[in-house]
Amino acid sequence: LAVVLITPLAAAAQSSPSVQERLKTCFACHGDSGQSTMALTPSLGGQPAFFLNIQIFMFRERLRNVPAMNEVLKAVSNNDIKALAAELARQPPPQPPADAPNAERMAAARALAEQNRCNVCHGANYAGGENVPRIASQREDYLAHTLRQYKANTRRGYDAAMADVLHSVSDEQIGDLAYFLSRLR
Repeated sequence: LAVVLITPLAAAAQSSPSVQERLKTCFACHGDSGQSTMALTPSLGGQPAFFLNIQIFMFRERLRNVPAMNEVLKAVSNNDIKALAAELARQPPPQPPADAPNAERMAAARALAEQNRCNVCHGANYAGGENVPRIASQREDYLAHTLRQYKANTRRGYDAAMADVLHSVSDEQIGDLAYFLSRLR
């Protein structure tokens, strides 16, 4: 009886990908160690584990509709979500572009970020925390795209706080904010 009961469990355990195998799948798009080099694809390294837990869960449950992510995460267990989020959070945070930033543009965007109190939720160094993402050194194209989605209130799975914050921010200013945030260490 024990052999009959244990054999299917052992086979199921062997067929389920390990966290390390799942990380390889993540890194295929989100870059080695979670450092994205793919357009409109965020870096995952250094993100808060709790935030990653929520995001992975939302993709699995199709609360965020991104077909590739929904498909990859459809069979991930709650325990695997926690383990995957913890491993991704341990990866190094992304680095800003190597080129010297435009000081005038950085100062204007810093003032805009302070005016809109971005640091209240994202932290003084924009590294996020708990359910708030790290936005320092995130990909500029991804930040601009995401900020535009928040402003339009089209990013599913979130409250309207970001839409409220971005209500009076122009598209040009969104570009400046993305530029500024992507160049922070």
